[in-house]
Amino acid sequence: MKKLYYTSFFYAVLGLIAGIFYREITKFSDFTGRTVLTALHTHILVLGFIFFIMVLVLAKLFHVHEAKSFGAWYIIYNAGLLITIGAMTARGMLQLNEEDISFLPHIAGLGHAILGAGIIWLLILLGKRIK
Repeated sequence: MKKLYYTSFFYAVLGLIAGIFYREITKFSDFTGRTVLTALHTHILVLGFIFFIMVLVLAKLFHVHEAKSFGAWYIIYNAGLLITIGAMTARGMLQLNEEDISFLPHIAGLGHAILGAGIIWLLILLGKRIK
């Protein structure tokens, strides 16, 4: 359960840094348009910090962390989140220079799909622990 706490703590700090980074980089660049960086802060805080706090509560109440495939789930979910964060950051930085790479939204979409699969997987693990 400590691993879940530390993971949540990591994403809380990363999410706050992402918010400060967005504000400062757009101010430094005199950028006033739209960029994916605006959503990065929220994505990290919700899908990382808050999500892992909720998983920690589920671990305490239902011992979901003792399920056989929990370790694999943990790796897959974090990989999906880090793929999403990386693609969003890269695309947002390119948008500051009014550039873009056409495949970056697809990589972010892949990360989101992995996250969706991870959420379903966690619900299945929870369902088994409730029975």
